[in-house]
Order: sequence, then C-alpha cells, then structure tokens
Amino acid sequence: MSGLGTVDKHSVEVTNCFSVPHNESEDEVAVDMEFAKNMYELHKKVSPNELILGWYATGHDITEHSVLIHEYYSREAPNPIHLTVDTSLQNGRMSIKAYVSTLMGVPGRTMGVMFTPLTVKYAYYDTERIGVDLIMKTCFSTNRVIGLSSDLQQVAGSSARIQDALSTVLQYAEDVLSGKVSADNTVGRFLMSLVNQVPKIVPEDFETMLNSNINDLLMVTYLANLTQSQIALNEKLVNL
Repeated sequence: MSGLGTVDKHSVEVTNCFSVPHNESEDEVAVDMEFAKNMYELHKKVSPNELILGWYATGHDITEHSVLIHEYYSREAPNPIHLTVDTSLQNGRMSIKAYVSTLMGVPGRTMGVMFTPLTVKYAYYDTERIGVDLIMKTCFSTNRVIGLSSDLQQVAGSSARIQDALSTVLQYAEDVLSGKVSADNTVGRFLMSLVNQVPKIVPEDFETMLNSNINDLLMVTYLANLTQSQIALNEKLVNL
C-alpha cells in the first residue's frame, strides 16, 4: 500500500505502488515493515528516481486506522499523501481521492490530525489507455474473456467513434439552429477552435494519403507475420 513517484515545485506525480501485508484490529494496526523496506529496495533498483510519497488504501473514506498508518509513513516521507481508491464503486465509478494530514489542537495539550483533500488529476499514456479500454470490454462479454484486436479492427473502431462524435456535434448544431436547444457560448468557442485546427486538405489528396498509410500498415503487419512464421519454423527444425 506504498505509493511511489516524483515531486516537483507545484505537483506530486504518483507513478507506481506496491501492497504491504498488514493486520487491523479495533485499536491497532500491524504493518510488515521489513516487507515494505525490501520492496522499496527492489523498486529503487528499477526506478531509482521514485521516492515514497505516501500510502493508499481501498475504500471510499478515511477510517479510524488511517491516522495510525499515516503516522508510520510520516517517518518515510516529509509530508506523506494518503490515497483512497473506492473499489466498492459507491458513486458508480472507482473514484480516487488524495489527502494530506494537518495537526490540530492546543499546543502542549492533546493534538489531533485532520485530513485535508487535494486536487487529483488522472494522467495516462496512450498504451495504458489501450489496455484499460480492452479490460473494459470484458464487461460486455458473458464469459468475461476478450481477445486482442488486430490493427485494422482498432482503426475501424477509432473511425466509428469519430463518426459518432461528428454525428453528435452535427445534431447539436442543427438543434441550435432550429431553436430546440439554446446556444452555449462555451461550446460554440470550443467547436470553432476545433474546426480551425482541422487542416485544409483537398479530398483527393486526403484519400491518397490515407490509402498510402493503410498500405504501409498492411505491409508492416505482413512482415511481422512472416517473421513470426520463420521463427516458428526455425524452432521446429532445431528441435528435429
């Protein structure tokens, strides 16, 4: 349940994590500190720039054990961050919240801890998005199994999504012109900026360029399949 990442002047980026075995009772929490230390040493060999930034837990809110665990991570990081991952889908989605602790109370007397929420922004690479989209497709499969899509299937799926988005935009514009929907200046400026970003290309030139790219994609796919077949054939000959 340790979170790893990097820190700059204005933000904290969490890029990795690992779970830590622990036991919870009514009044205490036992954390396997030796396991956490060994895991962190292994992570430093792979990603030496990543530091311990805090810890995470599954749940939609802070619990009474959060203070105890947060106290331990206060010795590992100067101002640790506590992430909560709502795996129970309380609001219909797996929300992630971030907190930092602040001491409160009278100096010299009993002090308490208050968790202050932080702004969380999700960032991902395109390759990660492809993996997540593939996992989400299992929701619509009866046996929860889904196969990998070919390159052409991915191109076709992307084209279909673009077509659906354009249909939605055209329908909105028609509804505004007919008076069914009141115009929104923010949406209008966004659509104007979107249209201005589209390069002006002659349809014939665009079709030629698209066909050329598709031919390149088919050639790469063919060479990859040919190489795979040669490797498989070579393994068969070696094992004879």
